[in-house]
Amino acid sequence: MITRRQSLMMAGAGLVAGCATMPPRPEGPSLNALAARSGRRFGSAVGAGRPGTLTASFDNRAYRRLLEWECGVLVHENELKWYALRPDASTFTYEPADRIASFAAERGMGLRGHTLIWHHPQWFPAWTSSHDYGARPAAEVERLVVEHIDAIVDRYGMIDSWDVINEAVDADTGELRVTPFSERMGGPEAVMDLAFRRTRERAPMAQLVYNDYMSWEAGHEAHQNGVLRLLEGFRARGVPVDALGVQSHIGSGNSDNSVGFDTARETNWRRFLDEVVGMGYDLVITEFDVHDKNLPADFAQRDAAVAELGRRYLDLMLSYPQMGDILCWGLSDSHTWLQGRWYREDGLPKRPTPYDAQYRAKPLRQAIADALIAAPPRRSA
Repeated sequence: MITRRQSLMMAGAGLVAGCATMPPRPEGPSLNALAARSGRRFGSAVGAGRPGTLTASFDNRAYRRLLEWECGVLVHENELKWYALRPDASTFTYEPADRIASFAAERGMGLRGHTLIWHHPQWFPAWTSSHDYGARPAAEVERLVVEHIDAIVDRYGMIDSWDVINEAVDADTGELRVTPFSERMGGPEAVMDLAFRRTRERAPMAQLVYNDYMSWEAGHEAHQNGVLRLLEGFRARGVPVDALGVQSHIGSGNSDNSVGFDTARETNWRRFLDEVVGMGYDLVITEFDVHDKNLPADFAQRDAAVAELGRRYLDLMLSYPQMGDILCWGLSDSHTWLQGRWYREDGLPKRPTPYDAQYRAKPLRQAIADALIAAPPRRSA
């Protein structure tokens, strides 16, 4: 929930209300047009959340204009997650997700699916813990998962890339998380394998992705190793997983005790990626932003550092021919999840996206463009 203090801060920075007028469009090709030169797409998350909140970017006319300017592919921010889509075991709330899907279809944009199962106990809806699983709980979990996948994949047939499983690995231990489903089905692998196999049956041409937030910063080694073990297990069991979704929330770590802005371990990160692609997986950047919590207050200094780190990261990722589409987790500082948590000590709004809260292009936008211009071709699927 956004507190009154946060609302006042965001309103003062122009973070809640939409702008009546748009700044001039950046000169030259769109980011998606630049991505297309090397066989990729550029896109962003968009949310149809409660009006007046950070997750309601779709209601903002200026934000929608940015999507039209820059994007060839969109992804729902929260609308396809179980807690948003399924208030109880028998109800599906499609309307918010339908609005975004229709917008993308009308404009000829692609659509990614996020996510069929968020394998994290914190984000399962409460009813999954109290649900009556009956005398055969494993069979009831299987029924719920199959019902869910069939309904969502069939309804959104335009989706050509699915985050089938999201965040199954505990970042601190590298072990697989236990959920209300995995407790009743004999372990996390059983739930995940079922989800991937069923999704392949319903969407045989779609890219199936395991998505997680292991990153290149120091302190992510256990997470990286756990993801590698999971990917190795998928291959050993013949599970149809096509790609690793690399969320790419880089910069000042996603915690209040972050030790700095740039703690990248690039050599270690390349070893991790080399192992991933060596197993035959493709790569997707699914949720890119550059967290500036630990940077100085001055906007120009912050923007320059964010752009420099973003360019370094994208250059490294795009050096892999297995690297596919690139999606930001928000295009404007007016609607980024990072405004709602891990606050800066000076109380100032964050600037982690390509456009500021007034929808003006920032140095990060140019850094993304430059990385796309320099990118080698994507490997043909």
